[in-house]
Amino acid sequence: MSKKTKEPDYSKEFTDEGFWAKAGDYAKTAGGEVIEKALWLYYAFEQEKTPVWAKSAIVAALGYFISPIDAIPDIVPVVGYADDLGVLALAVTTVASQIDQKVKRLTKTKLKDWFGD
Repeated sequence: MSKKTKEPDYSKEFTDEGFWAKAGDYAKTAGGEVIEKALWLYYAFEQEKTPVWAKSAIVAALGYFISPIDAIPDIVPVVGYADDLGVLALAVTTVASQIDQKVKRLTKTKLKDWFGD
């Protein structure tokens, strides 16, 4: 009989402080595409109208993004954020209906702050 391994629960990693610390500190390293998706998810999570099922998916994805332990360590040059991008992209696809114009506007403003025009 094989022993089942338990999947890590990355949702425990998600906090507002943890998100902003990771996103802000690593914005340039992670790149605009990773940060854009992370911000879409964060701002969608913040909306009251976002349903619980979507918030659960968002928390898990952002927890993975924040976690220092993931499939490819973020300190590995070039590919360090590839796994984060994959997880964030899957979450974005899952909750796409919650990513409205307000979320995109907030994201665009924050990206401009961090990356310029």
